[in-house]
Amino acid sequence: MRKVLSGNEAIARGAYEAGVKVVSSYPGTPSSEITDFVKRYGEIYCEWAVNEKVALEVAIGASLAGRRSMTCMKHVGLNVAADPLMTLSYTGVNGGLVILVADDPNMFSSQNEQDSRNYARFAKVPLLEPSDSNEAKEFVKKAFEISEKFCTPVIVRSVTRLSHSMSAVDLGERVEVTSKGLENNIPKWVMVPANGRVRHVFVEERLKELQTYNSESDLVVEEIISNEIGIITSGIPYQYVKEALPEASVLKLGMVWPLPLDKIVDFSKKVKKLYVVEELDPIIETELLAKGLKLKKIKRPLTGELSVDAVKKLFGIKVNKYKTTVKELPNRPPNMCPGCSHRGMFYAISKLKLFAAGDIGCYTLGLLPPLSAINSTVCMGASISMAHGIDRASDGEYAKKSVAVIGDSTFFHTGINGLLNSVYNKGCSTVVILDNRTTGMTGHQPNPGTGITIRGEESPRINFELLCRAFGIKNVVTVDPFDVDECIRVLKEETSKEELSVIITNRPCIFADRTVITNPYFIDADKCTGCTACTRLGCPAITWDKKKKIAMIDESLCTGCGLCPKVCRFNAIFQRGVK
Repeated sequence: MRKVLSGNEAIARGAYEAGVKVVSSYPGTPSSEITDFVKRYGEIYCEWAVNEKVALEVAIGASLAGRRSMTCMKHVGLNVAADPLMTLSYTGVNGGLVILVADDPNMFSSQNEQDSRNYARFAKVPLLEPSDSNEAKEFVKKAFEISEKFCTPVIVRSVTRLSHSMSAVDLGERVEVTSKGLENNIPKWVMVPANGRVRHVFVEERLKELQTYNSESDLVVEEIISNEIGIITSGIPYQYVKEALPEASVLKLGMVWPLPLDKIVDFSKKVKKLYVVEELDPIIETELLAKGLKLKKIKRPLTGELSVDAVKKLFGIKVNKYKTTVKELPNRPPNMCPGCSHRGMFYAISKLKLFAAGDIGCYTLGLLPPLSAINSTVCMGASISMAHGIDRASDGEYAKKSVAVIGDSTFFHTGINGLLNSVYNKGCSTVVILDNRTTGMTGHQPNPGTGITIRGEESPRINFELLCRAFGIKNVVTVDPFDVDECIRVLKEETSKEELSVIITNRPCIFADRTVITNPYFIDADKCTGCTACTRLGCPAITWDKKKKIAMIDESLCTGCGLCPKVCRFNAIFQRGVK
């Protein structure tokens, strides 16, 4: 049976057909949908973990217990999981273990553009790179075979263009894999130095065996068209090469680490000019130059995505100019949603001109005008630690002029560690936890603060206020983020204290709880003075009439959150149906 699937859906299907028992992941675009698709398969236990390190450790435990397991994450998540990954390379696996990592060339929704192939080289583990949805499914299955054959975790790398594109997939049946049982092998699984030294030798030998396997496997596909031009490529760039250069011979690599050098050398002898086409870092190119292969250089940028046109330009081929351009599409600048529960707190922070150490999530959009309420964003969980650093570096002076801003899911991810550090080291910073009861930006996945699991089953809901008080924090305040005056008062009060404070907001995301949506508001044109106080909220529902110089509300967008009338000093904003 054939079916058109997205890359992410095909990856989930591959896990199902491979007989996977456990999937533990943390959401991150472009990988988030994989685990959401996995939850359709009742045969697989799946969960959202609090971060990628924990997710990988859960998968390691399942592997140790003899079952096939998988974890899915985006590229920056692999940084968080790097600690267990490096030692997992030494211990190897019992049941097969696959790490699905999705890179984001061109940074459509990421804070950097790193190339996860570097991690395979660093950790000395194999990495497979599919180029369409069918390969995505088949490569996941192949990865489990390799994992168990060579006792190694295997990374399968996707990219945004593969994860979110669709192509035909041949569906197969699930293979029920018998549990290998709990492996009790101390020299293998207990990485004290004496055991680690032995396992390092194993890792080096394994890498040689993997290289030989790769050269002899069907993961390398040689397509000889002519002897003029030969292209070595992999993953999604393969699709670009085939369309841009149909006359070229191609060596398509399914496993890009370790490289099948013997096969590559053999291919190089069959063509007059040899090129490498790859996205982001020149990993294949660097290895082949080190091997002494004579490559033809192309002026490829080390940033952004490739495309068919981009490959054509690299080879001096004229590009068709008659195409739809982004100029024909409506301009949609990023913004927080109408009714977003973060807007009131950001308005208060902006009003007080506080320096805000921000974090990763949809609230990062608070950096945009007119709110302009975020001053830094580095990585998940960094806001609280950075606010502590700001406090310590200024002997407390900046702590009274700054806050850390973090979402609920990001707090559970790694922000909690920063807060513990601030408590332990007697910090004086003010932390704002924007609890909207969901993981907003990646698609509203549940987290330990939502009270439900990935399958919607009820689970214990972590109470932020009790948790912070359990840490020993005396100053814990919960506020309504739509009460701007109260937010301003609390921010002033807490930032003035010479000890750690936590402010928690209590409004849900409109997508997490649709019952908060109510009758829309409207502006009485006769009462509006054009002061622009409401437009400075940055709500997409509030527009500006240039001719009349008054504000207006698009009632089709308004969720009735009630924030705008609280900043209007002329009582010009009213709710429909309310006298």
